Amino acid sequence: MWLKPEEVLLKNALKLWLMERSNDYFVLQRRRGYGEEGGGGLTGLLVGTLDSVLDSTAKVAPFRILHQTPDSQVYLSIACGANREEITKHWDWLEQNIMKTLSVFDSNEDITNFVQGKIRGLIAEEGKHSFAKEDDPEKFREALLKFEKCFGLPEQEKLVTYYSCSYWKGRVPCQGWLYLSTNFLSFYSFLLGSEIKLIISWDAVSKLEKTSNVILTESIHVCSQGENHYFSMFLHINQTYLLMEQLANYAIKRLFDKETFDNDPFLDDPLQITKRGLENRAHSEQFNAFFRLPKEETLKEVHECFLWLPFSHFNTHGKMCISENYICFASQDGNLCSVIIPLREVLAVDKTNESSKSVIISIKGKTAFRFIEVKDFEQLVAKLRLKCGAASTQYHDISTEVPISSDSTDPSDNIEVRSLTCQRECSKTVNTEALMTVFHPQNLETLNTKMLKEKMKEQSWNILFAECGRGVSMFRTKKTRDLVVRGIPETLRGELWMLFSGAVNDMAANPGYYAEVVEQSLGTSNLATEEIERDLRRSLPEHPAFQSDTGISALRRVLTAYAYRNPKIGYCQAMNILTSVLLLYAKEEEAFWLLVAVCERMLPDYFNRRIIGALVDQAVFEELIRDHLPQLTEYMTDMTFFSSVSLSWFLTLFISVLPIESAVNVVDCFFYDGIKAILQLGLAILDYNLDKLLVCKDDAEAVTALNRFFDNVTNKDSPLPSSVQQGSNVSDEKSSHVRVDITDLIRESNEKYGGIRYEDIHSMRCRNRLYVIQTLEETTKQNVLRVVSQDVKLSLPELDELYVIFKKELFFSYYWCLSCPVLKHHDPSLPYLEQYQIDCQQFRALYHLLSPWAHSANRDSLALWTFRLLDENSDCLINFKEFSSAIDIMYNGSFTEKLKLLFKLHIPPAYTEVKSKDPSKGDELSEEELLYFSRLHVSKPANEKEAESVKNSPEKGKGKVDIQAYLSQWQDELFKKEENIKDLPRMNQSQFIQFSKTLYNLFHGDPEEESLYQAIAVVTSLLLRMEEVGRKLHSPTSSARGFSGAICASGESSEGKIESHLEKDPSSLREEPQWSFAFEQILASLLNEPALVRFFEKPIDVKAKLENAKTSQLSSRTKM
Repeated sequence: MWLKPEEVLLKNALKLWLMERSNDYFVLQRRRGYGEEGGGGLTGLLVGTLDSVLDSTAKVAPFRILHQTPDSQVYLSIACGANREEITKHWDWLEQNIMKTLSVFDSNEDITNFVQGKIRGLIAEEGKHSFAKEDDPEKFREALLKFEKCFGLPEQEKLVTYYSCSYWKGRVPCQGWLYLSTNFLSFYSFLLGSEIKLIISWDAVSKLEKTSNVILTESIHVCSQGENHYFSMFLHINQTYLLMEQLANYAIKRLFDKETFDNDPFLDDPLQITKRGLENRAHSEQFNAFFRLPKEETLKEVHECFLWLPFSHFNTHGKMCISENYICFASQDGNLCSVIIPLREVLAVDKTNESSKSVIISIKGKTAFRFIEVKDFEQLVAKLRLKCGAASTQYHDISTEVPISSDSTDPSDNIEVRSLTCQRECSKTVNTEALMTVFHPQNLETLNTKMLKEKMKEQSWNILFAECGRGVSMFRTKKTRDLVVRGIPETLRGELWMLFSGAVNDMAANPGYYAEVVEQSLGTSNLATEEIERDLRRSLPEHPAFQSDTGISALRRVLTAYAYRNPKIGYCQAMNILTSVLLLYAKEEEAFWLLVAVCERMLPDYFNRRIIGALVDQAVFEELIRDHLPQLTEYMTDMTFFSSVSLSWFLTLFISVLPIESAVNVVDCFFYDGIKAILQLGLAILDYNLDKLLVCKDDAEAVTALNRFFDNVTNKDSPLPSSVQQGSNVSDEKSSHVRVDITDLIRESNEKYGGIRYEDIHSMRCRNRLYVIQTLEETTKQNVLRVVSQDVKLSLPELDELYVIFKKELFFSYYWCLSCPVLKHHDPSLPYLEQYQIDCQQFRALYHLLSPWAHSANRDSLALWTFRLLDENSDCLINFKEFSSAIDIMYNGSFTEKLKLLFKLHIPPAYTEVKSKDPSKGDELSEEELLYFSRLHVSKPANEKEAESVKNSPEKGKGKVDIQAYLSQWQDELFKKEENIKDLPRMNQSQFIQFSKTLYNLFHGDPEEESLYQAIAVVTSLLLRMEEVGRKLHSPTSSARGFSGAICASGESSEGKIESHLEKDPSSLREEPQWSFAFEQILASLLNEPALVRFFEKPIDVKAKLENAKTSQLSSRTKM
């Protein structure tokens, strides 16, 4: 590899390097200890250790070339090489292309400048074809070379970054280098002759966390396939951990979580992933989550500055964060003050004098924000003016603040007019006001104490609006939080939910969208709409709004519109309960956007088939219980109790367990604080019931205690009529159960657990996502093994190993495949056996690794025919059950079973004539040829194939699961009779010829090779004579005569002679009547030859075969 020319002081280097070649201008050196017998003794060991620890490949590579300046001790390193061949190539190039030119120059300085320029030019030329970008520092190029040299991974594997650290092997730290690439975490260390090489694929990581103990002050713990690995002594451990977290989650999404992956364009191309890109992505995710912004927003700039708070008359220090469409500010405290300014609301951006470095942003509603002490404020103002200019044409005004009238006509006005027209047309069917205002209008004449309290709450909010502004750009302060904790007034609930959830921004960015989706989704019929219809009247059935057609129709429209918008989620139980509450307080279109905010941003992955998001948050909840309520975890050792009891809390935001008048207060806090509010409340509830839970004898008793508690939660300030309140239905008679007010409970949860930070929750979610998905994967594996183990002779541990190899091969195919980055054949919604399926190319790779017949010359053809035989439904994919059945016969089958498998491989539908386009490759097939032959006589027109797959598949169109089809399929498998050998079709002459060739190929290299060849010659001769006798009875001529004569004449039948005769004149054979053999004939003939029986009944060391396949699986991909 050519290196950026750097000075080297040769005097100090002579102890470590030996001269190999030299001339007037260049020196080729070899590293001491390399290439010497015994590794160069103690000096070699020390040098090797030094190379492992030092951060420069120029010092590590065993060969290097220096450019020397005459009469000087200063040399320039210009090239290094991992082996003699590579460095010699560079040396020869220098002698042929540079040496002659250098004699032209007069001065040494000109020579040095010319050499440096030439080497830099070569590096730039290399960079065009290299994954290392040209703007990467030189050290990264060197690290990339070392990474490729140490681990031998395919060249497409993208190195993201590398760190110096220690790997703990027991209690001994080994200093070395940690390499983070797109698919692997790799570590290399060489200390005093002891080499440590570790490669862990990200998709195998089940735990990733920062830990500390007595020995390790701070380390990163990685758990993979039950093995624990600890890395420590990082210079920037937080940065390293963040990148590892990002890469692990990237792999999990790419390989396991298809739903999330499809929605994330960042994940499309693994070669575009960089360290900076991952860091920016992590910051953008945290930024969007904190400010409740659309997922598409990317954090572009962060400026430390002060914001003037007019209501407090002082400047607060914090960070101004700018994305494509928003300017946000959060004070350093986080809770003290935050502001969100959509660029669509901005009217002007101004700057003041240079002394204060101020930026003033004026927005609609006659409000202005003054940011002080902004670094590079002039450039920022220019950028924001450009952004606002673009934003004003992109958005129209659906502001929640006081609009500013304008007489000017603008293209955006037309958009607004169209939007309003669309809304008017839609208003015929869509409710334009919240159901609460229709069914419970506030009667001002009958003001009771509860109504007076409600009016006082409203007044408190109005005072806040006067101080902090109203609408999307209001100041959010500690006072705002305090008012939310007390409960939002009924009349303001819809508006403030929209504001705090960020749904107001989604609605503003998509005018008229809801009306269009409602229109498009009307009349659609699928599984989602059927489930929606079934659940409509189960949603708050005691509320009058959902006892009338008005409420039911609104609920139907919102849920159907969302299922149409997001078919991957469609409809999930619990969405109906949540949406019905949203419709009570928000207009119908607002309720739709609130549902979008909850399902797609605030509770990601909650509402899908596997409810991964809810499981992740339950794992986070368990972690918080361990931290904050240790006495409870000590008493209840089985933490699964908390998961089972709290699932409905998370899925319905406590709506399903608390009375409606109390649950809405929880929803208030959720929209303000996100999942943090639910976690805090969950902890407070367990803490409140701690004494009762500690005396419970079993789970049922604990569930009863919690349910009794929920029944006694009240909201004494709720203005809802008593007919609607659920808490009031509980008997008011004196009882031992104390009433708990929801406001007090929420306040207590804030006081006790308000210290939980958003950043910590985000990190815990990432960490537990790995654990949850790996647990689901383990469940899938155990279910598959349980089903498959009933039909094969392989032991469970052997099946386990085989499954790991099978799945890993599937993943390897997608590690470096840019044409199809999404894992096409993994669908977690399918039955366990169908979740992972491999195609013909992947099967061939596994066949080469695992099959005892893989040494055969025509192994590619055998792999192809085996695949076609297993692919019974002709979809060009096979599952693990089908795969393991073939491997099991090869390993554990009897003589008859193995022969029957070989026989079936040489008759349709498995058999097809195979010829490689490239004769130089022999029987080896290219990927294109393999895929072509695997689809031959199988593929059907797209529409016919699709229709048939829908017909045959239990997953009938549009996600509908046909239970009858599953039962029928299960019954067929249950009563599938043992295949009778008499049912097998006969083998014709061309197939028999190929069958004979395959047998010869299988015997090649066997210790009994010659006797096996003799045996097969005898068998072939016998079979042909039998056929000839049979023919004579029906016909005077026999097509087999010439062939059998040749066999008889050849006393020592060699493979070559028979093959040449078989292929000598196929046309003459075709002209005569075809001859064929039944399986019984072939079996009976082969059983007479002990050598053949011994060959097929030879025991195979399955464990060793699987172990070997596991270790060589990655290296075999590299060769391919």
